[in-house]
Amino acid sequence: MSIAKVGIYFDKKTAERRWEEGLNVFEVYVKQMVEYIGIPFDWIETHNGIKEHDILIIALESAEESFHEKLWNYVNEGGIIIAYGGLDFFANSLGQQTKGIGTGYALNILDYPLRFLQGICWNPQNSGAKGCIEKGFITKESPDSAIQGSLLQRFSVGKGEIHRWSVDIIGTIVGLQQGTKGVEQDGIPAPDGSANLDDNLLKADDGFEMHWEHDRQLTETGEPFFAYPYADDWKEVMISHLVQTALEKDLVLPFIDYWPDEIDQIAMISHDSDLNIDQSAQITLDLLDQCDVKTTWCMMEPGFHPDYYEKMLKSGHEIAFHYNALESDNGHWSGEEFNRQLNWLKKAAGLPKITSNKNHYTLFENWGQLFQWCEKYGIESDQTRGPSKKGNIGFLFGTCHPYFPIAWEDEKNRFYNVVEISFLTQDLGLDRLVDTSVIRPFLSSVQKVRGVAHFLFHQVHLYRQASVREAFVKVVEEAKRFGYVFWTGKQINDWVRLKKEMRITGIDEDGTILLRNGVYRSVVLVPVLDGKEEPGLVRRFGVWCRKHVYQQKHFDNESREEDILHVHERG
Repeated sequence: MSIAKVGIYFDKKTAERRWEEGLNVFEVYVKQMVEYIGIPFDWIETHNGIKEHDILIIALESAEESFHEKLWNYVNEGGIIIAYGGLDFFANSLGQQTKGIGTGYALNILDYPLRFLQGICWNPQNSGAKGCIEKGFITKESPDSAIQGSLLQRFSVGKGEIHRWSVDIIGTIVGLQQGTKGVEQDGIPAPDGSANLDDNLLKADDGFEMHWEHDRQLTETGEPFFAYPYADDWKEVMISHLVQTALEKDLVLPFIDYWPDEIDQIAMISHDSDLNIDQSAQITLDLLDQCDVKTTWCMMEPGFHPDYYEKMLKSGHEIAFHYNALESDNGHWSGEEFNRQLNWLKKAAGLPKITSNKNHYTLFENWGQLFQWCEKYGIESDQTRGPSKKGNIGFLFGTCHPYFPIAWEDEKNRFYNVVEISFLTQDLGLDRLVDTSVIRPFLSSVQKVRGVAHFLFHQVHLYRQASVREAFVKVVEEAKRFGYVFWTGKQINDWVRLKKEMRITGIDEDGTILLRNGVYRSVVLVPVLDGKEEPGLVRRFGVWCRKHVYQQKHFDNESREEDILHVHERG
């Protein structure tokens, strides 16, 4: 079976014109998504090269009629195009009329409705419209409102096909993960009073795109939480469709698994030092030894006694940064202050480099300033995007996967060189926050998309309240029971960056997938059309796959690989 030749069309002229007009081109984010999965593809910015591909994803289309003509001819001659919205210039030829519906929900695609932020569906102009295969439905604003049209339509044109999703999947993923505008004012508080976002502090969760009523569930004890990783779900739906489309044409689309061999999902625990009580550091170290987990310590000025940094490192924990811009603590929001505090930590801990950061109180302003500072001052990973209140815990930003944030239009929507790892909740068991009834729902949902279950516990609360210590132990025990492997933020960051450099380059005569920059224990997955009875297969993105484990160690990467993997190997 041959590897499918996939092209992603992104019209550079159209992008440049939009940027000149001050408009975002978030469509470019599809590139990072496909790279993260490790699917081989070509990036196409002009009309040339379209015909050379079996499948063509239309990320950003051109308004030029010559492009429309080439695209139609490409399909007629046997090509397949996939679009996430758009293609309205073909609607009339296919007997369809367009209908914009804004935010809504997709039904009959997973076992719960999927929120989206922008939809434009096609409906037949008349009974004589060209027939198509349809999948799923979409509604406007709420899951139980009237159906507006189908979610996915597949049209046969000549020898080829047009697959059009009625949802702007790429824009939805970006909007859920990062918001739809910069943070410049307080967010809208929860109607039930459980999340008072209007606290005169600019925070990450002031710019979220979930719905308080439709997107929260209650635990068995009545705790509200955002229940669904919609952004990750959309990625799964999108990749599943792409891989299955290739299989239907007797083509294979191999990809690289999220994590190393024998690791299905990751658990991460971080701590924010806040009041910097030395006794809280010691009781936290003792608790971590008892539970046999390594965690990420986000340190805020003035920090603990210097002896504790040596203890943290000796025990295998990560020392990270906790930037404090809170004015009541004499902090302020600026790159200079970010750098000053970071330099304090490097000196205090005796470290030349700090990998990770999480902002105190999850303070966050504008769109990309924080990520610019991280890039400038050597922070590779951030963990600021998480809930600050009791009532907005969970998948507030729709994701539990690490990702590289996208910039605003003034930076031409580039990707920041920062790995964002959002967190689910903080300080379970604390008297004024959430009880432990959320642990299993969180672990179950993260497990389904094989992401990172990131829990935050402040050292001071572990010190002061036995109920928080008990909740911590329960998180660890339940996570291990679910098959999670515990990594620090640095381990996650390092793995994501190593994986980003891997490339599937082809397939040799005996069917072996060729992998460039392969890392020891990385996994290449090769989808098969019908392999239920074949032993040794794993299921990814709704299809059965053969697993190929990369065993060769590279001298240049060996120390970094072992640093990432040693926790799992110890068992």
